[in-house]
Order: sequence, then C-alpha cells, then structure tokens
Amino acid sequence: MNVGALIATYGYLAVAAGCLLEGETVLALAGFAAHRGYLGLPEVLVVGAFAAFAGDEFFFWLGRRHAAAALRRIPSLQRQAGRVHWLIEKHPIKLIIGMRFAYGLRVAVPIIVGSSAIAAGRFALLNAAGAILWAAIIAGLGWSSGQVIETLLGDIRHLEGWLALTLVITVPGLALWHRRRDRTGS
Repeated sequence: MNVGALIATYGYLAVAAGCLLEGETVLALAGFAAHRGYLGLPEVLVVGAFAAFAGDEFFFWLGRRHAAAALRRIPSLQRQAGRVHWLIEKHPIKLIIGMRFAYGLRVAVPIIVGSSAIAAGRFALLNAAGAILWAAIIAGLGWSSGQVIETLLGDIRHLEGWLALTLVITVPGLALWHRRRDRTGS
C-alpha cells in the first residue's frame, strides 16, 4: 500500500484520534494532505473540530465530577490550577475559546473549568466556537504550507514515503514524551 492509499484509508481516523487530545501536528498534516488531494479539506475541518470539541467536553465533565482526584494524581494540573482559576475569573470567554491554542494547558483548562461554577451549556457553546476556530486555523496553515512547499521544492511525491515514515515514528514518540513529562512534572 502506498502513502496516498494509507492516508486516504486512515487519514480521517488519525485526525479524530489526534484531535481528541492535542492535535496540532495531526491537524496541520491533515491540512497538508488535503492540499495534496489525499483528504478533503471540509471533512478535515469537521472531523478536527468535532474531535477537539468532544475531547474538551470529556475533560470538562471529568473535572465536573473528579477534579479533586485529578489534581491529586497529576502534578502538572496542581501547578496550573491557580493560574487557570484566575483566568476563569477575569476572562472566562477568552479562556474557553482560546484553550485549544494554549499549549501545555489544553487538558488542564477543561478539567479545571469543569470544577468551576461555569455552566455546562455555556462551556459547550464556547468550546464549540473555539474548536471550529482552532480547526480552521491549524488545518488552514497545513493546507497553506503545502502551497509554500510546492513552490519551494516542486513535486515532492518522491519524498512522501520518507516523510510518512518519519511522522509515524516521531509523532507518537513526542506524544509519549510529553505525556511522561506532564505526569512526572519534570
């Protein structure tokens, strides 16, 4: 199976899985794949926004029900709680819409917001707006980078296999490294 067939077969599933938690790299690559014609850009946007929304809703409800336990178990949440509570008080709309753009706070924010007095419906509405905005910007950057790369390098089809192999190794490795670092607090 060639790279194009793999992307066409598993691309949307990879976008959904990647965007449930972090997602920038996966979504930008999906935007690039859409530029190359392997995926449809509207579908990438919908899958990315929906998965981002669903992931944040999950963490919001986790915070609504189990914030104290999560704060005890995850040191990085403890360190971020004060800052996030201050942001909830001062700028709740900006915080919720912008949480997908706050690297290192993406899981913490919905959990901590879930432990606050913010209404679930209000969170869901703002979360949806943020997820749509985030998906459009990140996938759009991936799509645009495809045009820039083609302008600079010309036809890159001969490099796609190597790029895919590098991503298959690098992306999960980085995700595991970040997860381990967040859990240990170092």
